[in-house]
Amino acid sequence: MTAVGIDAIEIWTGNLKLDLPGTFAPEKGEDPEKYTKGLGLNASSFPDSYEDIVTMGANAAHRLMERKGLEPDDIGRIDVATESAFDNSKPVSTYVAGCLEQVFEGDFHHANKGERKFACIAGTQSLDDAYNWIRAGRNRGRSALVIATDTALYARGDAGEATQGAGAVAMLISEDPSLVELSAEQGYGSADETDFLKPNQQFPSVDGKRSVQVYLARMREALEDYESVAGDVHSEDFAYAPFHTPFPGMVRKAALLAYRHVIRDTSLEEDLADEIGRQPRPEAFDTDDDYRDALREYMDLLKETEAYQEWYAETIDPTLSISREVGNWYTGSVHVARVSALKHALENGRDMTDEALLVGSYGSGAQAEIHSEVVQDGWEAEIEALNVDDQLEDRYDMSWDDYEEVHDVHNHDMDVDVEEFTTPESEFVFDGWGRMGERKYRYVE
Repeated sequence: MTAVGIDAIEIWTGNLKLDLPGTFAPEKGEDPEKYTKGLGLNASSFPDSYEDIVTMGANAAHRLMERKGLEPDDIGRIDVATESAFDNSKPVSTYVAGCLEQVFEGDFHHANKGERKFACIAGTQSLDDAYNWIRAGRNRGRSALVIATDTALYARGDAGEATQGAGAVAMLISEDPSLVELSAEQGYGSADETDFLKPNQQFPSVDGKRSVQVYLARMREALEDYESVAGDVHSEDFAYAPFHTPFPGMVRKAALLAYRHVIRDTSLEEDLADEIGRQPRPEAFDTDDDYRDALREYMDLLKETEAYQEWYAETIDPTLSISREVGNWYTGSVHVARVSALKHALENGRDMTDEALLVGSYGSGAQAEIHSEVVQDGWEAEIEALNVDDQLEDRYDMSWDDYEEVHDVHNHDMDVDVEEFTTPESEFVFDGWGRMGERKYRYVE
C-alpha cells in the first residue's frame, strides 16, 4: 500500500510580537514567571493591521507551493481549518485560492475546497480528510493543501489573554511523502462538553479549570482507543510526542498522564516501584475518592522521578520550542509542535528517518485524536527549508499601547483604523471591503 502523509510543511507567523515577561506582566502587575514558568510562554505573535487568517494562510501556502515547484493543477483539494472564520457561508479556502491565483498561472477551479471547524482539532481532521481522499483514489494523482490558520484573540482582561497568538501552518498531503507517513490507525475520545466555546461571538467563553480536565480526559480516552487498534503503546516506541499546545503548561499535565499510562504493567513501572510504589488500581480501594486521592499522590511522586524527567526532556520538551514564542494558534498548534520536534532533531544531528511520532490532537467541545506518524527519508531537507527562526526574529516588538491598538483592530465589533507597524513585502495583505461586505486582498511585491 502506497504511503500517504505530509510531503511538505510551511509556517507563517503573525508579524508582531508581544513580550509576555517584559511588556505584558509589568502592565498586569504580575510576576513574569507566572508566564514563563507557569504557562511556559515567552511571547505571543499577532497579526499586523493588514494581516488576518486569509493572508497568513495564503502566505504559508504560497511559500510551500513555490518551494515545491507546484502549480494550481497539482492541487486537487484545499481545506482550511480555522475557528476564527468571519463568514458563515463563504469558506476561507475560497479566499485563499483567490489570493494564490494572483501569483500563479492557472486556477483552482477544479479543486475541491472546504472549511473545517471543530475547535483546535480541525487541522488534524482536515489531514484525515485529505488522507481518506487520496486513499479512496479520488485525487487523480493530485495532492491536497491543508491550511490551519487562526487568530486566537481573547477579550481584554480575560484569563486566557496571555495565551493569545496568530499564525498559519500549510501542509501538502501526498502519496510517497517526504516528511511523515500518516498511520491508518487512529484513536478518538469525544464527548459533548462546554469547556470552551464561541456561541455567535468572536471571543471565547472558557471554563479554565474544566477545560484542562476535559483535555486530559479526552486525551486518555483517545490513547486507550488508539491502543485498541494499534496495540499497546510503550514509552520507547516514539521519538517525540507532539501534543496540541494551547500553552506549554497544559502539555506538562498531558505528558505526565501519558507517561503513567504507557509505563503501566511494564518493567518501567516495576523499576520505579521501590522508589514510589506501584500505580494505584481502582479495585484496591473502597471508594472512587480514595482511589483518586492515591492516584494524585502517585502522580506527584512520578513527576519528580529521574526516569520521568529524562523522558519528558527527550520526548516532550523539544515539541514546545516554537509554541513558547508564538502562543496558541488553535488549529495549527499541534502542527507547530511537530515542526518543533523535527527542528530540534535536525539541529542536534539526530537521524529521524523511520522513527515514529505519537501525535495527540485536541479540540474543545470536545474531541481528542491520537495517531502515529513515521518520519520519511526526505525530512531533513523539508525542515531545513523552513525560515521560522527568521520570522520570529523579524517580528515587530510591540509596546503596551501598540498591543491595545492591534487588539482593537482585530476586534470584529470595533471599527479602528491603525497604521501598520511593519512594511509588507512579498506577501498577501488585506485590501479593504467589497460591495457585498466581502474582504479583498492583494499581493505586495
